[in-house]
Amino acid sequence: MRHLRLLSHVVEVARTGSIRKAAEQLNLTPSAMNRRIQDLEAEVGTPLFERRPRGVKLTTAGEMFVRYAQSQMADAERMKSQVEDLRGLRRGPVLMACSQALALDFLASRIAGFQKQHPRVTFDLKTIDHERALAALAAYEVDLALIFRPSMRPTLRVIASVPQRLVAVVRADHPLAGKKSVRLSECAAYPAVLPDRSLGGRQILDEVSARRDLRFNVMAESNSFEMLRGLVYRCNAISFQIEIGAPSGDLGMSLVGCPIDTRDVPTAELVLCQLRGRVLPIAAAAFSETLSKSLHDIKAS
Repeated sequence: MRHLRLLSHVVEVARTGSIRKAAEQLNLTPSAMNRRIQDLEAEVGTPLFERRPRGVKLTTAGEMFVRYAQSQMADAERMKSQVEDLRGLRRGPVLMACSQALALDFLASRIAGFQKQHPRVTFDLKTIDHERALAALAAYEVDLALIFRPSMRPTLRVIASVPQRLVAVVRADHPLAGKKSVRLSECAAYPAVLPDRSLGGRQILDEVSARRDLRFNVMAESNSFEMLRGLVYRCNAISFQIEIGAPSGDLGMSLVGCPIDTRDVPTAELVLCQLRGRVLPIAAAAFSETLSKSLHDIKAS
C-alpha cells in the first residue's frame, strides 16, 4: 500500500508543523520529503501547506486532505485487522482515550479480562480530558473514547452511557468517612485538593459553587488523580471524582468515597463513544461490546 506511505508523510508534516522534523521522524532527508509533498500538491492541483520561515501550516485544502488521509489510513488498519481476524489472529491494537477516573481500576480490570480471551490484542491508551479525547477521535488517533460529560456533537456516536454521581474522596479516618451521602456545605469545611478545570468533575463543582456562592478551602489543584489521591492521604484533605473511579478494596490506599447528595450535584453521563460513520477495527469493536455490557450492568445494578 504505497499510497498510504505518502498519506502518512502528509499527516506527519501536519502533526509536526515542519518538513524537516517530519523527515527526521520518518528517516528521510528533508529534500526528499519536500519533493514528495510538492509532487502531491502538483497532482492535487493546489498547495497543501503554506511555507513559512519557521515551518509550515496547513492550507484549507491541506486540512481537507489530512482528514481524508487519516480516514484512509484508519480504514486500511481496519482492513488489515479483518484479514488477520479471518486467519484467527485477532490482533490489536485497540486505540482508546479515557478519563483518568477510569484508569486505575475500571478500565484496567476490563482490559485484563478481555486479554484472557484475546491474548494477541494490545492496547494503546491515552488518559486525557474530554475535549482532547474528542479531538483524538476526530483525528482518527483513537478508535474509542470513554469520557465523562463530553460535549455532544453530530460527529459522535454514543455506544453506551451510564449516569455517574460525584463522590468526595477522603481518608478512612476522616470525619466524613462512612457517611452514606454528604452535602457540599459539609465538604467546604475541610481543606480540599481539587481536579483542575479541564476535568469534568471540577467543572460540575464550579457550576454548583457559583450558583450557591459556596467556597472551598483549596490547598492544591492538579490534573493528576494520582497526585490528588496522594495529597488526600498525606494531608488528610478532601477531593472529588466520579463514583466509578472512587477508591475501593485493595486499590483504595486507605481512602474511601462518599457520594455527594444529588440535591447538591446532579448526576452526569459517562459516555462510551466513537466517530459517527466509522467502522471500527475488529479488536476495537469487540472491546467496545465488552465495555458496553459492563456499563449496562452498572446502570442495572
